[in-house]
Amino acid sequence: MEYIIIALIIAIVIYFIFRKPGKQQSSWKTPQKPIPAEWRTILVKEVSYYNALNDEEKKRFEFKIQEFLLNCKVTGVKTQVDVIDRVLVAASAIIPIFHFKEWKYSNIDEVLLYPNMFNERFETQGDDRAILGMVGSGVMEGKMILSKEALRHGFKNGSDKKNTAIHEFVHLIDKSDGTIDGVPSLLLDKQYTIPWIDLINQKIDEIYQEKSDINPYGGTNRAEFFSVISEYFFERPKLLKDKHPELYELLEKVFKQDMSSRSLSTSAVSIGRNSKCPCNSGKKYKACCGKV
Repeated sequence: MEYIIIALIIAIVIYFIFRKPGKQQSSWKTPQKPIPAEWRTILVKEVSYYNALNDEEKKRFEFKIQEFLLNCKVTGVKTQVDVIDRVLVAASAIIPIFHFKEWKYSNIDEVLLYPNMFNERFETQGDDRAILGMVGSGVMEGKMILSKEALRHGFKNGSDKKNTAIHEFVHLIDKSDGTIDGVPSLLLDKQYTIPWIDLINQKIDEIYQEKSDINPYGGTNRAEFFSVISEYFFERPKLLKDKHPELYELLEKVFKQDMSSRSLSTSAVSIGRNSKCPCNSGKKYKACCGKV
């Protein structure tokens, strides 16, 4: 009997030592009411990805936006955080994992918004500021830092193949298997792992040889390449498919999304007071969500 008790104690200790950090399922919050009308208007005006979804997908996207913000704080550091910032942060988180219906960001509880670039000491002043986003580790585990300016720019410019917030959330997804290495083992089937690594190495070589249109920062290492090419995939999917078909095909398998079939021709939609309301009520915007 003693041996059984000792074995049980050891098993419990091992569980608490090696279990993954993050939110426990019992504390996970889920939305209990529809998305606020103001949020939907922001999505329509600012997020081209949302506008490319069908009606059922839009409802699911809205639900995931709410779910993320119920479980992750967005805090301003020397800057004001408004509802647009919160919705754009959440959209950045949901876009890469949208087709993984059960995905939960259990490895983050707060996004810190800085006004603009910062340095490795998290300072927002000085000549050595060059960082736009960062996934925290050590004492910053469970945190992400984003430049508010870069967050807004990522959704305003849909043609530059860059979106800092999506870049950092892809790092976070990559990290969910224990290490940020550019090989998202939780998303990528094993039979594609070696072809994926070989293709990354080939594309990094092309960057070094200046024979690539991929952001040179992607040549830093595999992890950065994965995040950089993911920005390209979600910002300019048709161009990526045209210039790098093999790479596009593997990313399609990673994210389970055929982005080239989506219409991302505009980065924003203008809504006038007499426009049809984006909530599909059939009413004019001024008589529906525009009342907000």
